[in-house]
Amino acid sequence: MARSGDEKQGKLDFDESRIDSGIDSYKSIPREQDGISHSSEDKDKNCALEERLDSAYVSSSLTVDSLGDIIEKCSISECESAAECEYTEEEVSFLTTVTEDGDTILHLAIIHEEECFARQLIDLFSPDLMDIQNNLYQTPLHLATYLNQSTVVKSLVEKRVSLELQDQEGNTPLHVACEQGFWDCANEMMHSASPSKLAYVLEAQNWRGLTCLHVAVLHKHHRLLRLLMKSGADLNIQEGTSGKTALHVAVELHDAPAVNMLLNKGANVDAAMFNGCTALHLAVGRQDATIANLLCQAGADKMIRNMEDETALDLADGNDDILALFPFDDIQIMGRTVMSFS
Repeated sequence: MARSGDEKQGKLDFDESRIDSGIDSYKSIPREQDGISHSSEDKDKNCALEERLDSAYVSSSLTVDSLGDIIEKCSISECESAAECEYTEEEVSFLTTVTEDGDTILHLAIIHEEECFARQLIDLFSPDLMDIQNNLYQTPLHLATYLNQSTVVKSLVEKRVSLELQDQEGNTPLHVACEQGFWDCANEMMHSASPSKLAYVLEAQNWRGLTCLHVAVLHKHHRLLRLLMKSGADLNIQEGTSGKTALHVAVELHDAPAVNMLLNKGANVDAAMFNGCTALHLAVGRQDATIANLLCQAGADKMIRNMEDETALDLADGNDDILALFPFDDIQIMGRTVMSFS
């Protein structure tokens, strides 16, 4: 419902210098110590007692109470739907203000877990405003994902915000979901993305060269791994630094369930890293007979040589369990048989 311009402007006066940014400092506050509970009842009980930092520069802080004051000053909180509200030019300017740390009011609403207000803002804003990146290159979708606000993620992706934008570590929001193990957030993004956009995001590498598949395997999030495979992730894509596939990563972590899942879905058992090592080289080199056996059962080529001209057998180092996996021919020295395995 529209009000006079003077009345609206009076409601929008606030100390903007108190608002600042950053999920980095927020995530440094231990959850068990900051008085925050994930249940809505406990959140309501505690919100009046706490002060939470959200500046990457720790220049000042914003309390949940003061954010509540800002919400009350905004007429959007009095509308059943943001689309039904009418705004003065000053009020629109307030809603779209970017702080010195790069945050919009939507960033701040998400950081402070004001999910209802965040969804109202999403209803109001255009996608280009919701794709603004703060000084840490985080979009509202990055922040909502990091804080596991799946309903906010759903609202954002339904408005077709960008899934491709990368933060200061090169992570897309889907990378963040795969790192944190937030299946619901990842599912919302993958379910709503067009096939072309999803393919791009699944192939995107962060600054460490890792795709979302590598990240999910690295953190042993098996449920997310299954979701990524179901959504068409390339199982043989190589990370950018050493050429490891997800199978190489799983073998390095001694993660037999992940190795099984990848092999059963058709991962190339003989894929080689940039140095020529296959997953079998890694398993044998790490003396992991269980995973070496899984790879052999999947048809791993035991005679592939890496750039050091080594086969997997050369790395067995006398491990009887691993040596038993390799067939031997008679050993000859200068043409004379000195040991027979027949």
